[in-house]
Amino acid sequence: MRLANTVSVLIGLLVLQSCGTPEYRTERTHCEAEWLLKIPPVYRHEPVTKYRSVERPSGETVCETAGTTTTCKPVMKAISVPYTTVERVDIRKAQRDPQIASCAARACAAKYGNSKCEI
Repeated sequence: MRLANTVSVLIGLLVLQSCGTPEYRTERTHCEAEWLLKIPPVYRHEPVTKYRSVERPSGETVCETAGTTTTCKPVMKAISVPYTTVERVDIRKAQRDPQIASCAARACAAKYGNSKCEI
């Protein structure tokens, strides 16, 4: 399932790069409606790995002296900690998204002569 998630992310990034024009978004919306009927969502609860940022001591300290008093504080650093949660996932999204992107690109090419609907 990780491969499917990676593919979905890559396709999503590709789509985000090419969705700059209002014309493209219009074509994509039409294609989404069409492909949601052809490949309807199927939801399942699946474990998903996410990450949260946690502050931990780095092992270093910073000391300040004011008069005769020295105060030392640990230097903190943020680290990424993985955790697992259960989320509702559309298992057909990875199958549907490339179809939507392809449909929008074809519609743009037919109307505007390019796959990004640039005028």
